[in-house]
Amino acid sequence: MTARPANAHQARLLALLRDAGPHSRAQLGDQVELSRSKLAVEVERLLDTGLVVADGLAASRGGRRSHNVRLSPGLRFLGVDIGATSIDVAVTNAELEILGHLTQVMEVREGPVAVFEQVLAMAAELRDAGLADGFDGAGIGVPGPVRFPEGVPVAPPIMPGWDGFPVREALSQELGCPVMVDNDVNLMAMGEQHAGVARTVADFLCVKIGTGIGCGIVVGGNVHRGTTGSAGDIGHIQAVPDGRPCACGNRGCLEAHFGGAALARDAEEAARQGRSPELAARLAAHGGLTAADVAAGAAAGDATCLDLIREGGTRTGQVIAGLVSFFNPGLVVIGGGVTGLGHTLLAAVRTQVYRQSLPLATGNLPIVLGELGPIAGVTGAARLISDHVFSPA
Repeated sequence: MTARPANAHQARLLALLRDAGPHSRAQLGDQVELSRSKLAVEVERLLDTGLVVADGLAASRGGRRSHNVRLSPGLRFLGVDIGATSIDVAVTNAELEILGHLTQVMEVREGPVAVFEQVLAMAAELRDAGLADGFDGAGIGVPGPVRFPEGVPVAPPIMPGWDGFPVREALSQELGCPVMVDNDVNLMAMGEQHAGVARTVADFLCVKIGTGIGCGIVVGGNVHRGTTGSAGDIGHIQAVPDGRPCACGNRGCLEAHFGGAALARDAEEAARQGRSPELAARLAAHGGLTAADVAAGAAAGDATCLDLIREGGTRTGQVIAGLVSFFNPGLVVIGGGVTGLGHTLLAAVRTQVYRQSLPLATGNLPIVLGELGPIAGVTGAARLISDHVFSPA
């Protein structure tokens, strides 16, 4: 098993090398508040652990040239993003660059045993491709609330059979490395924070619109999970009084009116009622419709598809407007499978938020699509486990 840093100074040095790449000792000294002698001691201790290695001579700053140090090129993290209808698995190096990435269609409803068999098979495929001898840690995202300290899903509405399943413990035994588990939206937020559109923002919201709808809340650079792990469960905020029944047992939830499943249902209804020749043709060809069909219809200029997206974007915008007035973020990121709906969706969300929230909160508020797309979750998962491995034992 990988050694862990012995103290907070070493943890800070590891995070710096992860986020900014190789540094000379002099550059490290510029960024951490340590005397030269204390810095030299901590770097030597990290070299002894094997977590960092010498990496050639640094550029001269006058006087004797120092060596660069970098994170060990042999470190490997596994990022796993389990969605409602798909699994993404990736291997990264210590700087969280993705070395290999696999995607597999699979329903989370098939239960934890079947899903984790698939995850382990995908991890083995990446390992056998020569990308890793083993893993130094794994981060796992699941589409429901997680009791974070134990790494256990709690009462997830769309995940029958998962309540209380010991995800962290089971996978740690199978993979032979530390494992951390979090909600998939929190990991998307961490991914965008590490390598995406939120790199320079300390307080932001990351809204994932997929089969369901959730929100990652980042405060002062850290994910806010709430007391029981259900912070940001905005799909179950009421958007339509006395509206449609929702999987959670209430009526009128945002998710019941605009998530991937609701959009597919509305699209099929429009096709059967003859309101959209484009959707009718797709339904006849495939026997069912998805959000991707609505996106394709909108791109082809189909008025019904555009209306469905605008209506959903307006409802989502109403909920986000309330969050913006309450939280006053510096950025709102929109991601997830439904972002194939792109700028039509974004325009509807923006219009509603800017109309409804106070000008003081929205005067300088960017509302943007995520940059990382399908790798946001696995990047965030690798970030989560690296934070753990690079923290003092």
